[in-house]
Amino acid sequence: MPHQPSTWAPRPRPVQCVSISNYKKKTKNKKEQYAMQFPFGLLFSQSFEANEVGEEKMDQLNSGGVRVGVIEHKAYARVGLLGNPSDVYYGRTISFSLANFWASVKLEPSDDLVIKPHPVHDLVQFQSLHHLMNRLQNEGYYGGVRLVMAICKVFFKYCKDNKIDLHKGNFTLSYDTNIPRQTGLSGSSAIVCAALDCLLDFYKVRHLVKVEIRPNLILNAEKELGIVAGLQDRVAQVYGGLVHMDFRKEHMDELGHGIYKPMDIDLLPPLYLIYAENPSDSGKVHSTVRQRWLDGDEFIISSMKEVAQMAAEGQAAILEKNYSKLAELMNHNFDLRRRMFGDDVLGALNIEMVEVARRVGAASKFTGSGGAVIAFCPNGPSQVELLEDACRKAGFSIEPVKIGPSRLTDIDAKTMSR
Repeated sequence: MPHQPSTWAPRPRPVQCVSISNYKKKTKNKKEQYAMQFPFGLLFSQSFEANEVGEEKMDQLNSGGVRVGVIEHKAYARVGLLGNPSDVYYGRTISFSLANFWASVKLEPSDDLVIKPHPVHDLVQFQSLHHLMNRLQNEGYYGGVRLVMAICKVFFKYCKDNKIDLHKGNFTLSYDTNIPRQTGLSGSSAIVCAALDCLLDFYKVRHLVKVEIRPNLILNAEKELGIVAGLQDRVAQVYGGLVHMDFRKEHMDELGHGIYKPMDIDLLPPLYLIYAENPSDSGKVHSTVRQRWLDGDEFIISSMKEVAQMAAEGQAAILEKNYSKLAELMNHNFDLRRRMFGDDVLGALNIEMVEVARRVGAASKFTGSGGAVIAFCPNGPSQVELLEDACRKAGFSIEPVKIGPSRLTDIDAKTMSR
């Protein structure tokens, strides 16, 4: 079952500023920008009922004299099918958007720029110390407000650097999400992706920001917050559907981004998502793989190249509907990852999710860095039943994968490199 919000959720006060063009001036440093000390936030002045825009205000003139209505965008979770984690090592990957879960962001015109905290994920009022403790254990310290603020900053800077004029209208941004936390399904970047789409449409600059650049903007927003990740997740969420990605160094150096090729989602066989309802005991040991790669470790370098090659072979296997080859590649992808990172880093719970699937003959691997597993049953419905029964006995959730459609509009397509 998807993550369910708390039944007791006092409403946090909205975060308010005068305009996107001056909100950086309100702070002295990054720590203040993202402190989120509600209700004593350092970034913005606050008002409990300030600037709420109802449905009846749709299509009214905003303070910039621009007629706009409510804008809402949805971005899906992401599954890394093959090649991860080589995206941060100049490799290749195949990923798809997972329509089982999503994040949505709503933008409403308003007099001031307002970022509305989520009543659950940005909770700052509690029934007791015990309630606070449980909330932090399950949800962590950070909600989505900092993500929305970060993409506003990165978007504004990109437009300024590229001489893209923005009108002076303001807005209220709010978000919601049902993507389970700590499952490696890219919940944070989904919020950022949906928020970026809202900004592109509000300022009517979608045609001026290339599709290939948008994953970089999302990643840069997350880097503002110290989130370490690669481009794979953001590409899948910007494009939607099934995408082959080539991050080889020559492309990254010359273009500043990879080569991204959408594929037909109908080419994939039925897949299944396995995840733990409480993944808190997943791997917590810091990985040394990145540093070893930088230091020239031959095993890591050769293994990462092999992982990247699986995406190239997987692209051919999918196009040919060679599903036995796909199953072989999925298993080998995880096995190589396990040898590189080690069991202490991957975590016993994550490994058990993979092993549960393999014990019934299904192919399985992580969807990302851990927390959820993607599985394929090459022997069909009878094997699926065995997998479902094994997952239930092990206490894991399992559901059929719904692959999200392409998110690209006709305007987006015109911005893409040929």
